[in-house]
Amino acid sequence: MLHKLSDILVVIKVFNKIKQELQSLADSKQAEILQRFFKTGKGEYGEGDIFLGIKVPVQRKVVKKYLELSISDTIKLLQSKIHEHRLTAIFILISKFENKKATEEEKKEIFNLYLENTKYINNWDLIDLSAPKIVGSYLLDKDRSILYQLANSKDLWEKRISVLATFMFIRNNDFKDALKISEILLDDKHDLIHKSVGWMLREIGKRNQSVEEKFLEKYHKTMPRTMLRYSIEKFSEEKRKYYLKK
Repeated sequence: MLHKLSDILVVIKVFNKIKQELQSLADSKQAEILQRFFKTGKGEYGEGDIFLGIKVPVQRKVVKKYLELSISDTIKLLQSKIHEHRLTAIFILISKFENKKATEEEKKEIFNLYLENTKYINNWDLIDLSAPKIVGSYLLDKDRSILYQLANSKDLWEKRISVLATFMFIRNNDFKDALKISEILLDDKHDLIHKSVGWMLREIGKRNQSVEEKFLEKYHKTMPRTMLRYSIEKFSEEKRKYYLKK
C-alpha cells in the first residue's frame, strides 16, 4: 500500500512539475501576440483560449523531459483551459503513438482518447500537428467511416480534423477520402475549412496534378475563393489564371 501511495505521489509531482515549468516560462507580451494571432476575442474562432506566451521551440524542449507522463495524466493536461498545456499534451500523445515500442492496443487507446476529447483539440495548430500523425496514421489500414462523421459535424474543429487526417493518406498516394471529404466541405462557410481543404488539394496536386485538376475542373467555379487559391498555389502562373477565371 505504501509503495502504491508513493507511486501516486510521484505521478502527482510530475504532473504538477510540468505545469510549474510551463508557468515559469510564461511571457505576458508574447501571450498577447498569440491571443491575437489565434483569434481569442469575443465571437472569434478561438474565443476564450488562454495563452502563457511560450514559443513552440521552447515548449518542445520542455516536452522532452516529460514523455513518460501517463496517458491518463496526459489527457488531464489536454483538458486544461491553457493552450500550452493542451499543446504539451498533444506533443506527448504523438510521441507515445509514434514510439516504436507502442503496441497496436496502445495506439488504439490513444486514437480513441483523442476522438473522445476533440472539444479540447480546439485550435488549428493543435489539429494540424496531431490529426495526420494520430488519426490519419491509425486509419491508414482501417475503416475510415469516422472521418465522414467528423466531416459532417457541426463543430469547426472536428471538421478540420477530418480534413487534416487525410494528409497521411495523401502522403501514401491514397487520395480517395481526401477528395470525398473535400466534396462534403465545399459549401462550408468557415475560412479555416476553406484553407484546410485547399491545402489538402494542393498536396494531392504535388503528387498527382491530373487527379487534382480533375477535381478542380468540376468544382473550381463554385468552390470558395480561398480554397481555390490555396489549391492552385503550386501551379504555373498560366494555370492559376485559368482556374481563377469564372
